[in-house]
Amino acid sequence: MGATGATGGALLRRLTGLGIPCRAVTRTPEALRATTGAGTPVEIAGADAADPRTLRDALEGSTQLFLAMANSPRQVELETNVVDAAVACGVRHVVKLSAPAAEPASPVAVSRGHRRVEEHLAATGMTATLLRPYAFMQKLLLNAPAVADGVLIGAMRDAPCNYVDVRDIADVAAETLLRPDLAGATYTLTGPQAFSHPELVRLLGELVGRPVRYIDLPPNEFHRHLVSTAGMPPWLADHVVEIQQLALARPEAPNDTLETVLGRPARTLHDFIREHLRAFTTTT
Repeated sequence: MGATGATGGALLRRLTGLGIPCRAVTRTPEALRATTGAGTPVEIAGADAADPRTLRDALEGSTQLFLAMANSPRQVELETNVVDAAVACGVRHVVKLSAPAAEPASPVAVSRGHRRVEEHLAATGMTATLLRPYAFMQKLLLNAPAVADGVLIGAMRDAPCNYVDVRDIADVAAETLLRPDLAGATYTLTGPQAFSHPELVRLLGELVGRPVRYIDLPPNEFHRHLVSTAGMPPWLADHVVEIQQLALARPEAPNDTLETVLGRPARTLHDFIREHLRAFTTTT
């Protein structure tokens, strides 16, 4: 579920590369069909998480489910609908993409929502595997135009931030779907190194070949910037500010969970930036 999202799409490519039969569920099946190569062992099903009937049709006959949906004000409602449909269809194992600090009293509203879905999932009796990745490296591409102009704006001061590649998250998801011994656990996922924003701009500057400066704003000013300049809806700007403030309150440190599960090192932020160097050097 969420086959066109960043992590869901990466998981779909991983499973098809392994030749694993799977069903990709999306609100836009025709768009996905247009990008899925012929001969892959993939069924494509259309479903809307707000419509339980379409969910049951899409999940019928499935034994396992990967659940990843975009953050939104309706995320708890929609993911709960998917979980309920999975129960009705006899799904036995759900791998849910969650978030760090998924606690009832978390200072991050989105994380509190993830916790509510986790608790609902636990009450169903299905085996639940929870993936709690930190900041996606791919999200840095949203800042690429500003970085190309020589600036990165945030509200984290010098707090370290864990970055993880969604392709690594997808690889962990695939392992938990394919290896029963890994199912039913909670996995907090990071890359191999945490970077503060000052460290991040130094790395960016080295790789793009020109200085990049970090502008640290008070949280309320950063929120106004995200809404007025970046065009974010207020709820999403709230989320970005909250997670940056969480990094200040709870300094982040990398772990080796991903390497332990996959038997290989996690992708590095250095390599990710080099892979996408053109985006970080194309000025507006």
